[in-house]
Order: sequence, then structure tokens, then C-alpha cells
Amino acid sequence: MAAKPIASPIPVAMYPTLSVFTLAIGLVITAFFFIYEATSSRKNRSLVKELVTAAVASVFLGFGSLFLLLASGVYV
Repeated sequence: MAAKPIASPIPVAMYPTLSVFTLAIGLVITAFFFIYEATSSRKNRSLVKELVTAAVASVFLGFGSLFLLLASGVYV
């Protein structure tokens, strides 16, 4: 039995589009995070809201960076 080659579940042609959208979403969430930090007082801040916002932005920016690398030919 011959081994099957590993194939991506996402078409290679979608990498540039995915990188643009996920990086854009990540940057918007990051901007929201910075605006929230700058405009709210220390007494009104919520640690859970900060952590969730930062985690979601991190995930989107991470996947955006991954797809940007894949789209440019750097296979990681």
C-alpha cells in the first residue's frame, strides 16, 4: 500500500486572501484593545475582557502570519 501525500485542507490559492482577512481582523481587534486600554480608567477595566480580546487578536494575527508565510512560499 502506497503512502498518500499530505495535502492541505485549504486550497493554496486561498492563502493570500486568508492572510489579508485574518490580519485585518486581528489588527482591528488589536486597535480595539488599545483604545479600550487608553480610554477606560483603572477602576473600570475588566481583566477577563482584556484577556479575551488579546487572545482573539493573537489567534487572528497568528493565523494571518501563518497564511502570509505560506502565500509567499515559506512553508512552515
